[in-house]
Amino acid sequence: MAFAGPVLAQIAAPNAPGRVLMRGPSAPMPVQPTPLQPGGTAPLADGLLERNDPVIQRQGTATAAEGGPTAVGPLGEPGRVAGPATAVFGATLFTRGIPARTEAPNPNYVLGPGDRVSITVWGFVEGNVVAPIDNDGNVFLPQVGPIRLAGTRAGDVQRVVEAEVRRIYAQQVQIYAMVVSTGSVGVFVTGFVRLPGRHLGSGSDSVLDFLARAGGVDPGRGSYRDVIIRRGGRDVARVDLYRFLLTGSLPDVTFQQGDTVIVAPQGAMVGADGAVRNNFLFEVSGRTMSGAELIRLAAPLPAATNAVIRGTRNGQPFARYVTVRELASQQLMDQDTVSFITDAPAPTVRVSIEGSRIGPSVLIASRDATLCTLLDHVEVDPRLANTRGVFLLRPGLALQQQRIINEALDRLERQLFLTVSATTGVAEVRASEANLVTNYIQRARRTQPEGRLVVMDRTGRCADIRLQDGDTIVIPERVETVLVSGEVRAPQAVVWRPNMTVAEFIRAAGGFAERGEDNALMIRRASGELVLEPTEPPQPGDELIALPRLDPKNFQLTRDLFNLIFQTALSARVFFN
Repeated sequence: MAFAGPVLAQIAAPNAPGRVLMRGPSAPMPVQPTPLQPGGTAPLADGLLERNDPVIQRQGTATAAEGGPTAVGPLGEPGRVAGPATAVFGATLFTRGIPARTEAPNPNYVLGPGDRVSITVWGFVEGNVVAPIDNDGNVFLPQVGPIRLAGTRAGDVQRVVEAEVRRIYAQQVQIYAMVVSTGSVGVFVTGFVRLPGRHLGSGSDSVLDFLARAGGVDPGRGSYRDVIIRRGGRDVARVDLYRFLLTGSLPDVTFQQGDTVIVAPQGAMVGADGAVRNNFLFEVSGRTMSGAELIRLAAPLPAATNAVIRGTRNGQPFARYVTVRELASQQLMDQDTVSFITDAPAPTVRVSIEGSRIGPSVLIASRDATLCTLLDHVEVDPRLANTRGVFLLRPGLALQQQRIINEALDRLERQLFLTVSATTGVAEVRASEANLVTNYIQRARRTQPEGRLVVMDRTGRCADIRLQDGDTIVIPERVETVLVSGEVRAPQAVVWRPNMTVAEFIRAAGGFAERGEDNALMIRRASGELVLEPTEPPQPGDELIALPRLDPKNFQLTRDLFNLIFQTALSARVFFN
């Protein structure tokens, strides 16, 4: 038999008696087998054919295997809806509730008047004081005197108190000191926040706490990159919340009574969507944002190869199509949107091998690989594999078959319900037909075509077609039976014998049923090839089908119905009785 023209060369694999490769004598190796891993998946990148081979730019339009531009989402968010970003980066900082006041300050908090401390002394002398720091900055401890704590870090209270007590009682005295609570400070939060005004908190609270008490930055008007902390008419700190979101850094500021937090107006905004991890609107720290900064903030996926920039320049619509590398040097303006997409043809296709095979079930081949070339490198056992019956299952073809069947069903329904009956008798016949045909239509719409593509001719030569991603090559098992089905009394598999005639196969299946006849037979080869009105008996692995006879006297829609039954059955390999 032959696949790519010459007779199949049965080249035995080393140390494997009985195994052959479906390989031509001088064909170059176009694929590298990629076996499935124990988890049932195949490596996506390790199966490339020749990693050092130059990339060949094929002329012509993209094939179905190459596809077009796509926008993929990250693995952790597969249900993301493609489209422009609507959420502002940083807005989730203020979606939680208003934070409660902190009772225990952080160790770097500097104590001041009003902060409460607890001091306990035992041993040679005993005493316990829980009191606020007075306006002079002291706490009075009996038998010791005033201890100055204003200006002391909260983490240093134990050390300072112990040093002051041991100046008087050097031995036999134990000391324990701690900060109980800090005094409240009123901080004004204004600018573009939801609830501007005076808000109470602890001096050790962060700027995020006071912003949260004010309802957070207004995402439609306020800036996340320009927050000012003002004290006594001068700015003591400027906060960029993006630095906190990306690196976790905030300025070390201890708030005092009367401080003011000001949120500046929102700066320019640039959106990122498509094949990115961060699908947000990003605020620009100045008038423009470099493409490199957007790439750093948006974190494009590895699959992103190109970007579409849309915006406005000088009052006119603006659009530009660039690679991700070229985007890094672009200057982005206010209200620009950048869509990251994958716009590079995949260099390989993934093809599955099913049926009687030896070796891997998945092959990763060049996108220009053809069926015959690939078959030349599939290892089979010639005693078990029916190499003349190879066929291809293609998902795209199954969709086309489904569309054709649905269109035929729609035509049949229109003909069934819109045809005018000439007489009452004809109308009654059509009413009974309608019930039968409607029931069939409902069953036919549930039919799932398999997308079988016949690729072998009667001589065993394969059609040298280009493979598509997702194709499945099926190598049937070699059998010694013929399946007899359709309008026979006992559909079954009949053992094939040399010189058996078609009539003998029909008799072995019990003979024709009521609607079967010897001039309505069809043979379907293992490869899917159809032989109408066969003149030769079937071969092992074939299917002999007795087609139903429809009487025109009983059905007004005989031809259309028969054609539809035939198409549906062939596409799904199912015959309805």
